[in-house]
Amino acid sequence: MLTPEFVQALLTDLESDCIERTTSTSNTDKFAQAICAFGNDYPGHRQPGYLIVGANDDGTPCGLDVTDELLRNLAAIRADGNVLPPPAMTVEKVVLSTGDVAVVIVQPSTVPPIRYKGRVYIRTGPRKSIANEQEERILSERRASLVTTFDAHPVPEATLTDLTMRLFDEYRMQTVDSDTIAANHRTTEEKLASLRCYDLTAGRPTVAGLLLFGSNARYFLPGAYVQFLKFPGHGMTERPDDESEVSGDLRTVVETMRQKIMAYNPVRSLQGEGFQDRSGADYPEWALRELFHNAIIHRDYQSNTPVRFYWFADRIEIQSAGGLYGEVTPATLTRRNSYRNPVLAEAMKSMNYVNRYGYGIQRAQDLLAANGNPPAEFEIDDKVFLVTIRRRSS
Repeated sequence: MLTPEFVQALLTDLESDCIERTTSTSNTDKFAQAICAFGNDYPGHRQPGYLIVGANDDGTPCGLDVTDELLRNLAAIRADGNVLPPPAMTVEKVVLSTGDVAVVIVQPSTVPPIRYKGRVYIRTGPRKSIANEQEERILSERRASLVTTFDAHPVPEATLTDLTMRLFDEYRMQTVDSDTIAANHRTTEEKLASLRCYDLTAGRPTVAGLLLFGSNARYFLPGAYVQFLKFPGHGMTERPDDESEVSGDLRTVVETMRQKIMAYNPVRSLQGEGFQDRSGADYPEWALRELFHNAIIHRDYQSNTPVRFYWFADRIEIQSAGGLYGEVTPATLTRRNSYRNPVLAEAMKSMNYVNRYGYGIQRAQDLLAANGNPPAEFEIDDKVFLVTIRRRSS
């Protein structure tokens, strides 16, 4: 936790590239731009940035009432999907002798550049601005020395010809601010690198680039597909009605699985109370999709084991390689989120397959309950994540 003495020192210091003060409590754009800039850490300090809410320009507290609602609103900026990839940040209330302030602590990102609504914000001294092409390139090149997640690593055997640029152009239009696109004169490699799909230092596409836009991702990542089996009974002893290996770029995989879910989960007319029929399906479609998307985002792509989607007469099992990641534990599964593959998580949000970060499992459980299904069951170890969804009773 921050100490009052440390925060007082921040308040009396000059506003710089790691400190911003504001009296506003509702200017979300200003807050998010500051968080984005601190996460990008353009000066390269590798130190946290501090947004202090409730302080005047001279560093004195303005008399703000720091409420729980204000703290929740500040914390929600991380998960609302406008700052991508989500930064590591915490929010604290600090009580000073001269008044209270709210402090947002933002850690420097290991996968810059971070964007807010498609734009890259940086700080140089007290000045906050939108990064130009050269500044973005510096952030992209810096990522090579900071990268820790597998999806941002370059693939040594791959080349630019292994990517389908039409898919990338469509994705870029969804992700990058239109004014930025119109104004830039970057090379193809630089465009890809700005979205963490190409490593400029290695001169190779990244794992995420191949998964998102690769013409044959499985050639480089043998486990990058979904094994789909539809069984007529309760076990695997009978011959499957449908046996498919679903592969291709990420959008193709997700859309193909959506079609299978819709085909095998029809909405039927059921007898309701008072002799009135009601419609319903065995499973809520969006719960299945949320849990499948979770498997795609969080799986370990270094494993050769595919995502397994097994549909039985009484249940569905979705299994992915890789256990829990980061700070998430079985007890905090629905409340915390750490991303094994932050570039893929950003892509799923940009393509509107994810509504908010960190709410997929919680939303799925709520949808299951509303549909009359039992809660999803989780079986997790250090190598496998398995979720079982039971069919609702007729």
